[in-house]
Amino acid sequence: MTQSQDNSSQPEKAPGRTTGFAVLTALVVFTAFWMNYQSSLLETDQSMLAEIAGTTMADGFNSDAWYLPADELLGFVEIPAGTFTMGSDPALDRQAYGNERWSNTRRQGTVDVPRFYIGRFEVTVAQYRAFIEDTGYQFDEQAVSAAPNHPVTAVTWPDALAYSRWLEANLRGSDQTPVELRDLLDSGGHVVLPTEAEWEKAARGTDGRIFPWGSQAVAGNGNFNSAATTEVGSFSCTGCAYGLADMSGNVWELTRSPFQDYPYSPDDDREDLSEDALWVMRGGSFSDSAANIRTAVRGGVDPGVRNGTIGFRVVISSQ
Repeated sequence: MTQSQDNSSQPEKAPGRTTGFAVLTALVVFTAFWMNYQSSLLETDQSMLAEIAGTTMADGFNSDAWYLPADELLGFVEIPAGTFTMGSDPALDRQAYGNERWSNTRRQGTVDVPRFYIGRFEVTVAQYRAFIEDTGYQFDEQAVSAAPNHPVTAVTWPDALAYSRWLEANLRGSDQTPVELRDLLDSGGHVVLPTEAEWEKAARGTDGRIFPWGSQAVAGNGNFNSAATTEVGSFSCTGCAYGLADMSGNVWELTRSPFQDYPYSPDDDREDLSEDALWVMRGGSFSDSAANIRTAVRGGVDPGVRNGTIGFRVVISSQ
C-alpha cells in the first residue's frame, strides 16, 4: 500500500521526452556513420588516384599542363586542309571489308577535310586522371588502373566527350596554350573527338596507304597481336603519316561519327545526334590481327560500352 502511494506521488514523465531523445541519438549516430562512410569512399578514390599519381611519369609529359606532351604544341599535330582518298579498293587491298567500300560501283571516294590539329598520342591514364581530379567526374576503376602513360580504356563515348570539353575549357583559359591552337579555338574550333574522315586522313595521309607506314603490316610499327596495351608512343614509326603514334593498334579510338554506310558525308558528324546510335571507332587494338589495324577499317560501338580495348584521342577542329 505504501509502495503504491509512493509510486503515485512521483511526477509523471513529460510525454515524448524519452522518445525524442532516442530519435535525436539515432540521428546523431546515423549522421556520424554516413559521414564516415562517405569519407571512406572519398579516401578510397583519392588513395587510388594517389597511387597512380605516385607512379613515375615518363619524360616528355608536362604535369603543369594537364599531363599533355611537353612540346611546343602540347602534343598536337597540324593536319593541313585538303583532299584525301577514303575507303578501300579490294583490287589494292585484299583484306578490305565490305563496309569500307564507297559503293557497289565506286570503291573509294575523295573527301575534302579542313585544317585541324590532332593529338600525337592517344589520351593517357594520367591525362584522364587529371580530368577526374579537377572535376570529380565519376569514373570506372578500370579506366585508371593502367600505368600513367598507357592509353586510358574502359571509357564510354560520353566520357570521352566530357574529357574533351574539360580540356577545351582549360586550353581556352590558360596562358600556356600555344598561339596556333588558341587561334583555331577563337575562330570556332573545339576540342572534340575526330570525325572518321579526320581520323582516316591523319592515319593514312594523302597517298592512300593501307597502314600508317605503308602497304604491309610491320610488327615493329604498332602494338597488335599482343596481350595488353603499351605506353603511348612505344613504337618508333618515323614513316607514319604526320608522325602520329599508335594510329594502328594499342586501342580502338572513338570518333564522333555515327556508323553509317558509305558514301561518307560531313553532315553526318554531329555531336547532338542521339546517344543511342552506334559510333565509329578506328585503328584496331593490341588484341587485333593485322587485318583489323588497317587505316580504312571501321568498327562500331554502342555509346555506353566500356571495354579494355577501346580508348580515344582528341582533335581541335572547326568542322
